[in-house]
Amino acid sequence: MESKFDQHILRENTRSVKWDLVKTLYGADDILPMWVADMDFLVPEEVKKALIKRAAHGVFGYTFTDPALNKLVTSWLDERFQWKVSPASILYSPGVIPTLNMAIQAFTNIGDKILIQTPVYPPFHDSIRNNGREVVENPLILNGSKYEIDFDDMEAKIKEGVKAFVLCNPHNPVGRVWTKEELTKMAELCDQYDVFIISDEIHADIVYSGHHHIPIASLNTKLKNRTITCLSPTKTFNLAGLQVSYAVVEDEGIRKQLEKTFHKNGMHMINTMGITALEAAYQHGHAWLDDLVTYLETNVELVEYSFQNTEIRVIKPEGTYLVWLDFRSLGFTHDELKDWLVKSAKVALNDGITYGKEGEGFMRLNVAAPSSLVTQAVHRIKKALKKLAS
Repeated sequence: MESKFDQHILRENTRSVKWDLVKTLYGADDILPMWVADMDFLVPEEVKKALIKRAAHGVFGYTFTDPALNKLVTSWLDERFQWKVSPASILYSPGVIPTLNMAIQAFTNIGDKILIQTPVYPPFHDSIRNNGREVVENPLILNGSKYEIDFDDMEAKIKEGVKAFVLCNPHNPVGRVWTKEELTKMAELCDQYDVFIISDEIHADIVYSGHHHIPIASLNTKLKNRTITCLSPTKTFNLAGLQVSYAVVEDEGIRKQLEKTFHKNGMHMINTMGITALEAAYQHGHAWLDDLVTYLETNVELVEYSFQNTEIRVIKPEGTYLVWLDFRSLGFTHDELKDWLVKSAKVALNDGITYGKEGEGFMRLNVAAPSSLVTQAVHRIKKALKKLAS
């Protein structure tokens, strides 16, 4: 039976970064875009109706958030992750990366060391450097087809004076959903050495069977005093262009300090339509999300199966709709790999080297698209592989 996610939505000529910048960025308009982390799916019908109703009102002045919205958000966290937080702990922002930047400014000083686990989402690097802080890398270890944390290296780096740790869970791009044991070890190190935690959990809702997302701040009460958790409905419900997110900050003093930094930077208001979409999604989106995760998991399995017995290794994600692909056995330099994918395979993927030096020889594939498009992308790559072998 055909799924609602099988529908092809034409996104060209909508100023879509993913689709309308292909020629500008990749030099040709016959490239299949499987890169930017948004989805090629319609939002839930209730979200669409709520936005249309709000647009019909015709006045779009300043909008505020209220306790009812906070309660809806905390109910979502309780139902999805069994995480009970006070509605007062919710602080809204235009996005997770703005929150990351504000947290770095609020809780570290220029020159401070901030730890990240590479390869990781490029704005982590940028947010640290652009604010005059020092990037400290705790490289993840690829053990077979699964990434693991090097805890000895993590502790050694922290002991050198790290002031904050930016966690990515579920991890982008390697797809790990960190276990309770792994999160507990990270939390204990941060507690032992007085390290502040900024946790990007924007992909928390997209986790596959056999895995469960655990917010690091939910592990124990001590973490409330040193953790900011960044979340959003944007990845979950394909709302990225509406620029709405929130942070869970359970410690009142930390929350007030972060809020003050947002005001200082003139970033204390969010998009009117983003608020509308968040409300509708969290009220009505549960069943849609469950169907989405099932569909995405099928797409992941499609990619894994398709690249069996080829030179390309699939790092199967436990969460996110992003698949990390290992092309190193092809023997290309990284620039040659990029050139080959665009010119021979005619597929646009995210460049692995932008996630850190550990990403050399890797690329990130976005499977949040109709299965027919994912199949087309995989077939293009396999066809290019056959040409190499001939």
